[in-house]
Amino acid sequence: MPGKDTPRGLIERVVRSLRDGFGAEPPPATPALPPLLAPHAAKLCSAAQAVAHVQHGEHVFVGTACATPRALVAALEARSPRPGDVELLHFFTDHAVPHDHEGRATTNYRHRSFFVGADIRAAVRQGLAEYVPMSIARVPALIANGRIAVDVALIQVSLPDTFGYVSLGVSVDIARAAVARARLVIAEVNPAMPCTMGDSMLHVDELDWLVPVDTPVIEYLHDAMPGDVVEQIARYVGSIIDDGSTLQIGLGRVTNEALKYLVDRRDLGVHSDVITDSIIPLIERGILTGRRKTDQRGKIVASFAMGSRRLYELIDRNPMFSLQPIDVVCQPSVIAAQHRMVSVTQAFAIDLTGQVCADQLDGDYYSGLAAQGEFLRGASRSPGGKPIICLPSTSADGSQSRIRVRLRPEEGVTIARSDVHYVVTEFGVAYLFGKSMRERAIALIEVAHPTFRAELFEQAQSLGLLPAGQALKNMRAYPVQDEVTLELKGGRSVLLRPSTTTDAEGIRALFHRLSERDVYTRFFRNVRSLSNQDAQRLCNLNFETEVGFVAATGPREDPQIVGQACYFIDPSTNLAETAFIVNPQWQGCGLGKALQARMADDARRRGVRGFVAEILATNDSMIRLAKSASAQVSTESAGSTVRVTALF
Repeated sequence: MPGKDTPRGLIERVVRSLRDGFGAEPPPATPALPPLLAPHAAKLCSAAQAVAHVQHGEHVFVGTACATPRALVAALEARSPRPGDVELLHFFTDHAVPHDHEGRATTNYRHRSFFVGADIRAAVRQGLAEYVPMSIARVPALIANGRIAVDVALIQVSLPDTFGYVSLGVSVDIARAAVARARLVIAEVNPAMPCTMGDSMLHVDELDWLVPVDTPVIEYLHDAMPGDVVEQIARYVGSIIDDGSTLQIGLGRVTNEALKYLVDRRDLGVHSDVITDSIIPLIERGILTGRRKTDQRGKIVASFAMGSRRLYELIDRNPMFSLQPIDVVCQPSVIAAQHRMVSVTQAFAIDLTGQVCADQLDGDYYSGLAAQGEFLRGASRSPGGKPIICLPSTSADGSQSRIRVRLRPEEGVTIARSDVHYVVTEFGVAYLFGKSMRERAIALIEVAHPTFRAELFEQAQSLGLLPAGQALKNMRAYPVQDEVTLELKGGRSVLLRPSTTTDAEGIRALFHRLSERDVYTRFFRNVRSLSNQDAQRLCNLNFETEVGFVAATGPREDPQIVGQACYFIDPSTNLAETAFIVNPQWQGCGLGKALQARMADDARRRGVRGFVAEILATNDSMIRLAKSASAQVSTESAGSTVRVTALF
């Protein structure tokens, strides 16, 4: 309980005295006022007195998220008689809309919202609120030029300092633009609101009325443990984030879970619309340093914060954090200039061409655009940046695929196919940017739920997205845990990973780097080209009787395959025939031996008896490689070839 002489104790006494009102005019300053509020006593009033100044037909801005001015909104809802034709304008709110015990919205006013969160969803369904599908980063400019009307601004701020400045605290976002435009600004003054650094300060002269409140800042917590699907998606997202990346955090569960898989990274930074508690462990481990950021190096830049009291205490007067208006944070040039900018967007559906729906779920408006467009495009233009879209492969009950051959009529296109790069489900990672329609369809089917892959494949073929000769064999989740980075002779490194159907083009490129002799020793004939079907035989595998691995260098979105190996199990003998291709420039550095060892480990785990290989008798290096698979080796000559059998 705050002491009676502390600022909070004095605030409580003022709140109690204001609860019943002072009449039409605010009271004069008295010695009982807290020292920080005493100079501004003429502006103090109750919530009911303050909202009495809202006039008919006015547009009222309501502060965002964990700074939602609940007392002011409640007083406006309770006003009698209420002003007519008043519209409430907001982004993401908490308890700005009253509901009855059955969950129906009971607001007395019209609402216009840029985000359909839990607070506004029922009102939208009931026709009491309208959803505006636009980037929140564009809103301040439209408020400034009057295209979006704001007559009154209801906000929540910190206690004033000795110079008369208050902080917008945990929500700067579009509040500054609303305050600058409004004819009337009413602020809840809350001693629990942290004072944030950056561009969050307002002078009391910019506020018309001050309403003391003494409540904890709204907390935003993920209570439930993440399910297996969310956790697996988060693992995949985490796996493609590099050291030195600059992160956009977002509000989605996947993004926040993904941060748990970055504990072995170094020098990450944050440039985000929102920050949450998920950054705290990375700060404590010394991982979030921001040393490699391009803009505001060393600082965590955001526009609003949603978390626990622990986060709010951390950002209070902490110069490591810089909270700025949303249009400043989302300047395209600033986002694009960040080092390895990573943006993660959670979607509800995607079609096989890459069109994404991110603001409608089963026909209902759900969430909104926020600033995802700016971050996705900015990340795509950032050096080493990664724009990532993630979604579960199915609906919650598993009855529908979220990857569709076409988006449904009730699913609007939120993100154009031309802006989509990485797509992540619990079954793997697909990369679409710069890919053809055929390549996109193959990549997305491969990360769809196995239950729906065959159906999607047939639909794609019927629409002409896939040619008749295309096959589909792999029905498992991509095993990211089987990826290994190897250091080879000469200091070169490669990523050794299971092959995927989308490796066909990379394997074809590898084929054309082979010498004529290499081609003949691999295929036993002079081959000038590798057809799509030939390439598929090497990478479009079922991973039951057919298993393959590739060695890749370069970025994930544009890998260069420098080695490929596969084996095919003969059920009658339980022996597997092996085959290899290695780029001539990578021969002699131990890559072939590494591929052989990886296949042998995999085959032993599956219970395969051993490997067999048909090799030209003149190919001494490949014969030695085949013999290295096991200590129990036998050879059999057959004219120009040698059959090597290595039993495990």
